Amino acid sequence: MKKVFLLVILASLAWVTYTKYKRPPNPSDLFNSQPAIESTRLLEPSKKNNDFQSYKCDGRVYCSQMTSCEEAKYFLQNCPGVLMDGNNDGIPCEQQWCK
Repeated sequence: MKKVFLLVILASLAWVTYTKYKRPPNPSDLFNSQPAIESTRLLEPSKKNNDFQSYKCDGRVYCSQMTSCEEAKYFLQNCPGVLMDGNNDGIPCEQQWCK
C-alpha cells in the first residue's frame, strides 16, 4: 500500500512539473515577474521616414507584436523575457521582419 501511495505522489509531482515547464510562458507573467523597467531609448531614424522612433519595454515578447525590424532588435537587446530569436543568432524575427 505504501508503494502505491508513493507512486501516486511521484506521478503527481512529475505531472505538475511537466505541465509547468512544458507550456509556453504567458507574456504578462514574464513582464510582471521582472523588476519594473522604465527604459526609453532613442534609436536611429527609420529608413521609411526621418523622424526618430522611441521604444520602451512594455511587456511585448513575440514577433507578431512588433511593427518593424528596428523595434524587434530594440526589444531583443533591452527587454527581459522576449521570445524573438529562436536560433540564438542575435537576429530577431527573421521570418517576419529582419530578413
